[in-house]
Amino acid sequence: MPIVGILAFLFLWHIAAQNVATSLGTLPGPADVAHQAGNLWADYQEQQQRAAEFIAMQEERNAQILANNPDAEVRIRSFSGSVTFIDQILTSLGTVMAGFLLASLIAVPLGILVGLNRHLHQAVNPVIQVFKPVSPLAWLPIVTLVVSATYTVDDPMFSKAFITSMVTVSLCSLWPTLVNTIMGVNSVSQDLRNVSQVLRLPFLTHVWKVVLPSSIPMIFTGMRMSLGIAWMVLIAAEMLAQSPGLGKFVWDEFQNGSSESLGRIMVAVIVIGMIGLLLDRGMLFLQRLLSWDKSTATH
Repeated sequence: MPIVGILAFLFLWHIAAQNVATSLGTLPGPADVAHQAGNLWADYQEQQQRAAEFIAMQEERNAQILANNPDAEVRIRSFSGSVTFIDQILTSLGTVMAGFLLASLIAVPLGILVGLNRHLHQAVNPVIQVFKPVSPLAWLPIVTLVVSATYTVDDPMFSKAFITSMVTVSLCSLWPTLVNTIMGVNSVSQDLRNVSQVLRLPFLTHVWKVVLPSSIPMIFTGMRMSLGIAWMVLIAAEMLAQSPGLGKFVWDEFQNGSSESLGRIMVAVIVIGMIGLLLDRGMLFLQRLLSWDKSTATH
């Protein structure tokens, strides 16, 4: 049935695309999009070949220099060719994973502390409810200004564009993990809490042996939601901030306005959706691997 659904979607897309005319031409159908995907892959392979030839040429030149003067200082310069679609995909994946990991490292420990302390929960809950629905479009200008003012390293390891996108992603994606972690901690069985008290388990042992195993299903539910939000937020942030990645690729193609732009944008849209699906399936696999109750990781 999934194959039938996909084939039906492709057929309806093919029929509808023929009847939609835009300023750049007819809306590309599945065949046109597949053709543009092939072109983008060919561009990547061409750049890879040029990079390999560039490195090989330098190695040959350096070998000749060292043959004439063994004490000479030689170096290999990196290839500075045009950024390809595949490079943009890898850039976006690296940024979203960095932002997601930062959000998780903040949200999970904080959620456990808040869930274990009723007074802390009452204090933090209003802040969560205020900032949880804030759009990334609102965070982005603030984050950009703060990063520009504070990230002033002479020889930075990461670019400002990467830091800006990563922090924006983290700010928008930490809330589902935080809320679900709190709910998971609050849902720990009272019998387990009583056993922990009877055994007089230290705080960290109580968290590790009792709280975390019981909370993992809810924590992973929040993390899956956070990762999906992180991926959506990143594309929007890259488009607005013109940071390297898939979002910038889509915006550049839109601004380019060539006859191939619509097809390339559709390729990017499909790739964005497929990557989002793979990220979600990856989190589900990790949940099944770590959760003691396998029935909680079936969707």
